[in-house]
Amino acid sequence: MATLIAEDLLLLLLDDESGKLTNTTFLDAGLGGALLVELALGEQVDVVKGSGLWARAKVHPTPAPAPTHPVLAEALAMVAEKERTAQDLVGRLGKGRREPLLEGLEAAGILARRDDRVMGLFRRRRWPTRDGAHEADLRRRLGDALVRGASPEERTAALIAVLSAMDLAHKVVDPDGLPRRQLKARAKEIADGDWAAKAVKDAITAAQAAMTAAVVAATASTAATSG
Repeated sequence: MATLIAEDLLLLLLDDESGKLTNTTFLDAGLGGALLVELALGEQVDVVKGSGLWARAKVHPTPAPAPTHPVLAEALAMVAEKERTAQDLVGRLGKGRREPLLEGLEAAGILARRDDRVMGLFRRRRWPTRDGAHEADLRRRLGDALVRGASPEERTAALIAVLSAMDLAHKVVDPDGLPRRQLKARAKEIADGDWAAKAVKDAITAAQAAMTAAVVAATASTAATSG
């Protein structure tokens, strides 16, 4: 079935049995970057690079038809509100998107929703796997590209670009003995490769810069708190 890149990202970060999300520190930035890349793949946004030394890329809607997926439609509406930098937009696009994306995966029959209480007091919602076929195929395609050296198709390459910016590409595949350094290098090679139109590449570059900034900020904050 057809899924959004952001939905695939969530699937990769969910524990199949417990239904709990892992690596959530900068997940919102990752989801925002994935949605921006998705809009670029659909030719619904353009990313215009700044001309000055410190100028940042700005994102604009295009005249293309709006997406039918409600989460993407909301994301495009946010892009259309006013001109924003990609870094600002990625944070805004990802905020509050987890639940609707997870609900979409539930509606598609991929996830199940489980509501309960911890110690009988605190409400908890989990999303265990109901049908693992799509995720298994997704991980196979990622493994083909990252571990076995195959050339990925466009959407798989876009997902790898998002994972690479989040420093997670090496964690979502069976390395089959390959060192982490090599997997990271392969992910970056794919992300930087000549596989997409310029508009998509510009969006990916801008989204990666925004996500990387979020990762660095989160890491610095964690280090300061624990120091």
